Amino acid sequence: MPVPKPPRLSPTPPPDPARLAALREQHQRRLAWMPWLYFALKPRHQGWAQAWQAEVQALLRAQETVELGEGCFIAPDAAIFGEPGRAVVLGDRCAVAAQAFLHGPLTLGNDVSVNAGARLDGGRKGLHIGDGTRIASGAALYAFDHGLKPDRDLKDQPVRSRGIRIGRDVWIGANAGVTDGVNIGDHAVVAMGAVVTRDVPEWAIVAGVPAVVVGDRRER
Repeated sequence: MPVPKPPRLSPTPPPDPARLAALREQHQRRLAWMPWLYFALKPRHQGWAQAWQAEVQALLRAQETVELGEGCFIAPDAAIFGEPGRAVVLGDRCAVAAQAFLHGPLTLGNDVSVNAGARLDGGRKGLHIGDGTRIASGAALYAFDHGLKPDRDLKDQPVRSRGIRIGRDVWIGANAGVTDGVNIGDHAVVAMGAVVTRDVPEWAIVAGVPAVVVGDRRER
């Protein structure tokens, strides 16, 4: 009995360049909104992603007064503005997500993440953020304030700035606010939606408007 011949397989069609380009663009959007995924990319994606980031960061350096450490991720639509004397300085492996707003003087340590839609402005005195701190989506940190004297309209009030300092390993929750002049100690947590108007001790968990201490991370 003759042995049947195996069926002839059709050759695999070449990949559609338009489809590949669309998939790559969608992957870039995903990384821009969730930049922690960039640091966990599989080896087959690292080459194009790193080349893409090199282009994004080179353009930013050419246009603004910024210093970017090694291995950072910057979403293309992040709004980052630095001027001479008001630089934006990022340490190694920092991540800035889509539609975040950063205005110097601003200094981020290593491994700091600024998630989508967060707003950071250093005023005149500056905003300093320690290593490993996480700034969640929608958080607002403004290192300046307007006067409130009743003898003139708000638009005519002077602007003052004392600066903000945030320690290392701090978590600023989604939609939280931090006002000018505040210092937040290492390892502290600011709950979602809280408004911080006073200094926060190390390890403290604060919540509410205005924020008050509601716990200690070492007791969780």
